[in-house]
Amino acid sequence: MTKTLTPDLPAAEVATILEAQLREEGALLSGHFKLSSGLHSDTYVQCARFLRKPDLAAPAMAVLAKRLRDADINPDVVVGPAMGGVVVSYELARQLGVPSLFTERDANGEMILRRGFTLAPGDRVVIAEDVVTTGKSTLEVARVLGEMGVEVLAVVSLIDRTNGAAQLPFPNFA
Repeated sequence: MTKTLTPDLPAAEVATILEAQLREEGALLSGHFKLSSGLHSDTYVQCARFLRKPDLAAPAMAVLAKRLRDADINPDVVVGPAMGGVVVSYELARQLGVPSLFTERDANGEMILRRGFTLAPGDRVVIAEDVVTTGKSTLEVARVLGEMGVEVLAVVSLIDRTNGAAQLPFPNFA
């Protein structure tokens, strides 16, 4: 059994423990994968296999919630894109004590808020994702929120595959 994640651990140790937990849950897959970004990879992270267990998801999101607090980022709400960001946004919001909403695609493939979810101009939001590779879905969510007059403070993800390549106009915590 792998060591448990706690918010006070150094980032390198968090990464090592998280990778071990992902492996134990069968969430790190090897082979050839075409990612939703269109990129190809020899590794695929199936975060749902990890996030299905609250005893793993909660400590991981506690680490990320602490990083936000340490950076003095205090959102009014956390928003995640469906599907991958739903559990991440919920658990991060729970850790921060704020509401969680999610965006989803409409029949035309456009990212929108549905299900009666609303935000007000000036609301401060953190976008939460399971995996960020190119930042495309993050930027789609940010565009939708920006059109509503909402301020995006940061993006948080369980896994950051960007290697610094994503051009996100706000801080990225992973």
